[in-house]
Amino acid sequence: MSAVERAFWSRAAAQGWTTDFTRIVDDLDVRDILSGGVPRDGIPSIDNPRFAPVGEAPDYLRSDEPVVVLELNGAQRAYPLSILTWHEIVNDVINGTPIVVTFCPLCNTSLTFLSTLPDGRVLDFGVSGNLRNSDLIMYDRQTETWWQQITGGGIIGELAGTQLEFLPVVITSWDQFAGQFPEGDVLLRPTAEERHPITGRALARNYERPPYAGYDSIDNSPFLFDGALDGRLLPMERVATVSLGELDVAYPYSFLAEKPVVNDVIDGTPVTVFFDNGTESAFLARSGGFAKSGSTTLFRRTVDDRVLTFGLEEGVIRDEETGTRWNKFGKALEGELAGTQLEPVVHAAHFWFAWAAFRPDTEIRGSVDMLNFEVA
Repeated sequence: MSAVERAFWSRAAAQGWTTDFTRIVDDLDVRDILSGGVPRDGIPSIDNPRFAPVGEAPDYLRSDEPVVVLELNGAQRAYPLSILTWHEIVNDVINGTPIVVTFCPLCNTSLTFLSTLPDGRVLDFGVSGNLRNSDLIMYDRQTETWWQQITGGGIIGELAGTQLEFLPVVITSWDQFAGQFPEGDVLLRPTAEERHPITGRALARNYERPPYAGYDSIDNSPFLFDGALDGRLLPMERVATVSLGELDVAYPYSFLAEKPVVNDVIDGTPVTVFFDNGTESAFLARSGGFAKSGSTTLFRRTVDDRVLTFGLEEGVIRDEETGTRWNKFGKALEGELAGTQLEPVVHAAHFWFAWAAFRPDTEIRGSVDMLNFEVA
């Protein structure tokens, strides 16, 4: 163990961590871990989430405000980013399956994982107060292993090298979620009476104003990031990212806004990307001046061994092979394939700087001269 590592572990131990600091992933340089300015659990996770049915949703939900959408075990749940920006982690159970919903506002990264490890152990997670490449470092309360949110991998501790299983989620507007899933549920804001189970402090925050208002301006610089910037895109450009096979691919939102339906092939897998600009930014105060950030969904485009080619006609998504009409959630609404559901692909929306820091070999697909790249 180097002198730098010993000093780091000593500081962490003095803060009360019982993490096994002898276990660390090979590619981690502890000098890249920075304090986010808050202590462990200073950003309080939500551990006993409450929900309301869509039909009984509270009035404070705005039609275009962004929500994380998760479908699992026959249930559909929406997690508003106006809540997640303040709490970053929601430990939840959906029809018997423990999951963790996460959002790192500094990287615009919303990811959801199964909380059960392959050996059957169930973890619950909190905010460590530390960052790496500006990305949230979580910790589990069972082993105090530190986990990198953007990769879902354990980086320090007993479970270093362990990978959490991703679940496919999308960010869309509240109105679109409610229209698509009228039987779904939405996460409610914590009340003034609710307390964090570890610190005992009140959970409720001022959900009318995000803690990083205006941070997503394309002209901004990343917060608490001192790594090298990948100059292929502006640091704060939103990108839809996907990893399939041996490839990491990013689609810039600036490109998708012009070409909202994309047919592509990633490492042999035919996929389609749907983009719409009907979702607000989560980084603006709710008192006014709302700006749109857009949202994406991404699916395999093979149905019954037939590869479909999608296009947009007067705002309607159709496939060329059958003329079936589809919605942004990959559901066939009308035509030969009515009732068919495209298979979702795990993907996420990030700020470019963060994704590029962890996936430097990413291919940016946003020009028509690229091989195997078709634009509808």
